[in-house]
Amino acid sequence: MKIFDIIDISGDVGIRAFGKSIEEVFKNSAIGMYSLITDLEGVKADKNISISVESNSLEGLLVSWLNELVFQFDTYNFIGKDITISAFSIQPSALKAEIRGEEFDTERHERKLLIKAATYHRLKVEKAGDVWQADIIFDI
Repeated sequence: MKIFDIIDISGDVGIRAFGKSIEEVFKNSAIGMYSLITDLEGVKADKNISISVESNSLEGLLVSWLNELVFQFDTYNFIGKDITISAFSIQPSALKAEIRGEEFDTERHERKLLIKAATYHRLKVEKAGDVWQADIIFDI
């Protein structure tokens, strides 16, 4: 199963992430977002960071999760490659994750898109048959 598709939106970009579980959709959403920033094949998994986010809804949790990763990139130049979600709950909506990656290096990493934020525009998290999917649009 593919983990995400790119959604073209006039002036912005988005992804549709897939997973066999809701946790996998959150993980694949992050991988998809990171893939919009750079080619992940060139990223090393040398550094480990821990992330915890909470929200009042599943959709809000997805936006908070991805925006925390954008914050880590903007503030610390951290680009993730491998993600392990260690705790996840739907009610209340919360997750904890370990992300392995490295500092973005313009000498080694090609910059594709500058992602400003994950948005609520056309946001959708749902189960379709046996597969979970999430649509998320990014402000670029």
